[in-house]
Amino acid sequence: MKKILLFALLIVSANSFAQMAKSNLVKPGVISGKVIDNTSKQALPYVNIVVRDVTKKIVTGGITDENGLFNIKDIPNGKSLIEVQYIGFKTFSKEINITKENKNINLGTITLNEDSASLDEVVVRAETSTVVQKVDRKVINVGKDLTAAGTTASELLNNVQSVSVDSQTGSISLRGNDNVRVLIDGKPTNISAAQVLKQIPSTSIKSIELITNPSAKYNPEGMSGIINIILNKNANMGFNGSVDTGITAGHYVRYNASTNMNYKTGNVNFFANYGYNGGDNFNYGFVDRPGSNILQNFQFINNNQSHLFKVGADIYLNDKNTLSFYTTQNRFTGGGTGTTRITENGTLISNAPNVQDQRNKTGTYNVNYKVDFEKEGHNLEFEATYSKTDNPEDATNNDLTRTPSDQDYKLLNYFNDIENDRSNTLINIDYTNPVSKEGKLELGLEYRTNKTANINLTDQERYTFDANGNVTGTEPLGNSSFDYDRKIYSGYVNYGHKFGKLTMQLGARLEQYEIVGNFKQNNVAAPQVTDDIFSVYPSAFFTYAASEKNQWQVSYSRRVDRPGISQVNPIREWSTPLITSVGNPDLIPQFTNSFELNYTRQIKNGSVTLGTFYRKINDVISRVTDVDLLDPNNRAQILTFRNFDDTSAYGLEFSTNYKVNNWWRINSSMDFYSQKQLGSVDLTSANPQRIEVTNEVFNARISNSFKATKNLSLQLFAMYRGPSKDIQWETENMWMVNTGASLSVLKGKGTINFRVNDIFQGMKFAFNSENPYTQNGQFNWESRTAYLGFNYRFGGGKNKAKRRRNRDDNEKDGGGGFF
Repeated sequence: MKKILLFALLIVSANSFAQMAKSNLVKPGVISGKVIDNTSKQALPYVNIVVRDVTKKIVTGGITDENGLFNIKDIPNGKSLIEVQYIGFKTFSKEINITKENKNINLGTITLNEDSASLDEVVVRAETSTVVQKVDRKVINVGKDLTAAGTTASELLNNVQSVSVDSQTGSISLRGNDNVRVLIDGKPTNISAAQVLKQIPSTSIKSIELITNPSAKYNPEGMSGIINIILNKNANMGFNGSVDTGITAGHYVRYNASTNMNYKTGNVNFFANYGYNGGDNFNYGFVDRPGSNILQNFQFINNNQSHLFKVGADIYLNDKNTLSFYTTQNRFTGGGTGTTRITENGTLISNAPNVQDQRNKTGTYNVNYKVDFEKEGHNLEFEATYSKTDNPEDATNNDLTRTPSDQDYKLLNYFNDIENDRSNTLINIDYTNPVSKEGKLELGLEYRTNKTANINLTDQERYTFDANGNVTGTEPLGNSSFDYDRKIYSGYVNYGHKFGKLTMQLGARLEQYEIVGNFKQNNVAAPQVTDDIFSVYPSAFFTYAASEKNQWQVSYSRRVDRPGISQVNPIREWSTPLITSVGNPDLIPQFTNSFELNYTRQIKNGSVTLGTFYRKINDVISRVTDVDLLDPNNRAQILTFRNFDDTSAYGLEFSTNYKVNNWWRINSSMDFYSQKQLGSVDLTSANPQRIEVTNEVFNARISNSFKATKNLSLQLFAMYRGPSKDIQWETENMWMVNTGASLSVLKGKGTINFRVNDIFQGMKFAFNSENPYTQNGQFNWESRTAYLGFNYRFGGGKNKAKRRRNRDDNEKDGGGGFF
């Protein structure tokens, strides 16, 4: 594998240097300038700059950066026509003449005027998703092809390169590692990532950012990086918005709807959003232990209803001061029924139905104030966010094969009444100063606190044992509770500088981390869990632009994964009659040193990216299965977590976005990663087994978009996820083929979407294991579904959104969406 990687990089290097040599022979000219809005005088980012020759043929071009600046090279000698194009504005044109005496032309400040003829139009989402490689992240701008692939963010992410979502549990992994941090609009949520992603309609998502090697500016949690979901925001003049609705049919029928509304008047921009998802989901599976002739069959039906509201405003006090605030309210209700049937040697030994009723009420409140100083890019920003979640849950568990006279009746027939309250506070100050023409200094301070209080009332009982381990009877398990408080104080410094074609960014984040966890079972306190760690997280980025079409980047960062509440909670939680979940309070954080090398090349009809990474991981946290010593029949097992030995991982990624012709476009990606794991299992035995495993996984995705007619587009999507393994488990491959169509109606303001997912039913979670028991299993869900949806857009005008930096994504975009 290393030889293949080296060979690929040598080919790309040779081609890059060949392009450099060729460009040196041309001796081209350079044009530069800045583009602003004539009305607001604000800089316009991502404006298209087109360079044409005397025959009107496009020679080269580029786009403005976030400050409206552009610098385009490779302008041929002689006369050329420069066009500045931006949606909602009139095109600016100017003729230039490159000569030996005048090779560098500065066009100065170009002001674009509003195009009144376009005010009744709205921007329609692109047909095909595009991938943009920025200095520290990969941005997938979501097109109709990805939107049509699913009705929720969870389903959409499953179609994004390097990302995998477990459809059974909702857990997310990046490059094969589930230690990934998920943000919504650059901010953490008070809800679990798996839950919140199932509540967001995919039509509300603007882009997905994969930050695989975050700089010191970012929170260091998440070994494999950050997935940041940017939601849509309308901020056009006047009143405008959109409405989405759809129906999904599989085993059951589900519904989704969302609306985005915006009203801009004078110096105030108001926005309001609402999203709904609801319906039943069907899941089933089995776990077979052929050695002991035990077969477990599972069936689950969940009914979820979610309502998300967001309202807020951006107030432009003057040209230099902006105040923004919003609140997000989430209301979720979930009801589920499940049944576990266990047979031993063909005889039914357990028939265990369970009923769950879950509610979730979350409120998030945010205020942001930004002041811009006289110097361009010089600003100070304050932001505060508070969120509170009430998450009660009632559960009734039964085993119909037991009667009240059985000794173990109350072990398997009981209720849980759970109160779970969480609150988060985030306060930060960020300062940015362009200290020179080529240099920029960034400083920041942050305070975060997370508080969790949990009470579990139950009438369950447990076995009691004598000194020899023999069962003597049962006793009440008792109510349990835990309080878990976490405080983080941090500050960062980043300095970036450009040296010709080389751009450098160096930084460091200093962080003080404190936790206190108190756990009680039946009024008996477990040992208090505490941690007090001071850490430094350095980062370094070097980007070399060999030419306009070739870019190299090498980077390094240090990351951390700290144990979560569920991973350290020592209170046992029953899952099925033979599976019990319990945390490990002795877990310690795992630290990762991450290195990356990326190459991006622009080709005639698209782009190609190639990247490789290496990670050195200390004290790996991983899920394990042990024999449950409290089961006198030696059938049950414990799901818990453990620190394993230091390990390493490396991988290779390749992606391309290519326009074959005017009616066919391809977006594809492939990735390979390898990770070595070292550790011991079956720690309950006198001689724990020492195991070394190398996990090598290959994944591939390809999306085709076809323009059948002016108003009709077709999509064909396929993906393959290779088999994988860890210390105890081996999982089989998955694959999926989807197809869909989009029809533009109502003069382009409406769109009818239809798609069929997993046509051949290749999506299933199948596994094998030899430790602690020889067992295999498979879980299935409603992967084959048909979807019919409708989208309508209304209003129009030119974009004039508040531009501010989000806390964790470093993108000047805010408000709108759902978070």
